[in-house]
Amino acid sequence: MRSIIEWLRATAERIPEKVAVCDETDSLTFAQLHETARVFGSWVASRQEARVPVALFMEKSPRCLAAMMGAVYARCPYSVIDVRQPDARLSSIMATLQPGVVLTDSANADRAHEAFDATGTPVVLIDEVLGDAGRGAAFAAAALDTAASQTLDQRFATALDVDPLYINFTSGSTGTPKGVAVCHRSVIDFIPQFDSVFGIGQDDRIGNQAPFDFDVSVKDIYSTLLTGATLVLIPRDYFSQPAKLMDFLADNAITTCTWAVSAMCFVSIMGGFDYRVPETINKVIFSGEVMPPKQLAKWRRVLPNATFVNVYGPTEVTCNCTYHVVDREYAKDEVIPAGKPFLNEGVFLLDDDALVTQVGAEGEVCVTGTCLALGYYNDPQRTAAAFVQNPLSTAFPEIMYRTGDLARWDENGNLVFSGRKDHQIKHLGQRIELGEIEAAAQAADGVERACCLYDAKRKKISLYYDGSLAADALLELLSAKLPHYMVPAKLIPVEHMPLTKNGKVDRAALAQMGGAK
Repeated sequence: MRSIIEWLRATAERIPEKVAVCDETDSLTFAQLHETARVFGSWVASRQEARVPVALFMEKSPRCLAAMMGAVYARCPYSVIDVRQPDARLSSIMATLQPGVVLTDSANADRAHEAFDATGTPVVLIDEVLGDAGRGAAFAAAALDTAASQTLDQRFATALDVDPLYINFTSGSTGTPKGVAVCHRSVIDFIPQFDSVFGIGQDDRIGNQAPFDFDVSVKDIYSTLLTGATLVLIPRDYFSQPAKLMDFLADNAITTCTWAVSAMCFVSIMGGFDYRVPETINKVIFSGEVMPPKQLAKWRRVLPNATFVNVYGPTEVTCNCTYHVVDREYAKDEVIPAGKPFLNEGVFLLDDDALVTQVGAEGEVCVTGTCLALGYYNDPQRTAAAFVQNPLSTAFPEIMYRTGDLARWDENGNLVFSGRKDHQIKHLGQRIELGEIEAAAQAADGVERACCLYDAKRKKISLYYDGSLAADALLELLSAKLPHYMVPAKLIPVEHMPLTKNGKVDRAALAQMGGAK
């Protein structure tokens, strides 16, 4: 198998009339999803070379998914860009991505033109590709364009399993987001075992929480294409309205939730289950942050027959590399294990370059296997720093990814997360480099030096800085530069930044000054 499009084609042939993806206003059967993807793919193939990215600037929707698959049909990786990003970050992403086109919808067209016209990249409305007269007319028009259709088929015939499939942007310590490029082979190897281990099949209705620019959604999308399950897109704003969310889950008979921990905690903390219990849910797979046992216990009490699974892995390892099926109650002060590796994924701990095997001993989590991303798009320097030769394999080349996560093995052979080597955090389900926030602050006139601390218990980011700029003015600048989830909750001016004897910012001293952890 060379391309995930083969899953879409096979499923569309097997169950053409079954709904593949739907939201509150639109839906596509597998046959319609495949046909619409071909329309988009023919259009992309007729205007740009293979392997040139296609950017999608829109909220998730059935049409957005069809456009993503269209790019893939044309051997072009897709990159979904969060429409809520500030202009400065959008510019940085575009400079790295250099897409051939930006596809958007009417709701985001004005914003897209404002953000991207200056880059010289064409901004095109989805409706301009499909046509305003409805899908039928668009399909008929596409069928007449035999040249474009032939070009698409030629592209698809030459597809390689190492072609980049998608590019997801994550936070970068230097202030420049990193575009994680993942190839078809990584998804082709991971999704079948993910679905097999957790029993995801054609009868499932997957309640999609994650936006399409977040790699949690990769499991939802490709499990749907492989198994013939139905992907049900949950509106973003329902995750601030517990009653609407519970009604949506129950009314749509959702069976499977592959969610970020923060989304699950919202439901349990805000009393969603007191309003209504979506009793059809039988699989809950969570990731992104350490799950508080107290919140997990609430979910297990109201859904006693459901299977709960903790999965772990950064974007660079194609979603997840380990899993743990929860089989007991955990005390409030326990850490729920990240579990054991999926098949064909090497997960081990290193202390520098020495293997750590002793139970309870801490080391850095390192990963090998076909799950590894291709690297950071258009960023060979950071790729070379993170994707390195496995020091345990001296006889042949073997690339491993250093996650920066610290963990230990427990007595049952499960991986247990314990912290970070660097200043990267997980906050509101997002992976954030505190260095990116610091770089944004230090770029401001009137700020000499800045340092961020994260209070994991209170889930708050604090920024300490020295300089003449007022805190409210700095907050305004940061809000214009950073996504909302990266804006510090607290800004603390200091007269002098405390330093260690090595000349580095003394984070422990800052924590004492501000009461942060």
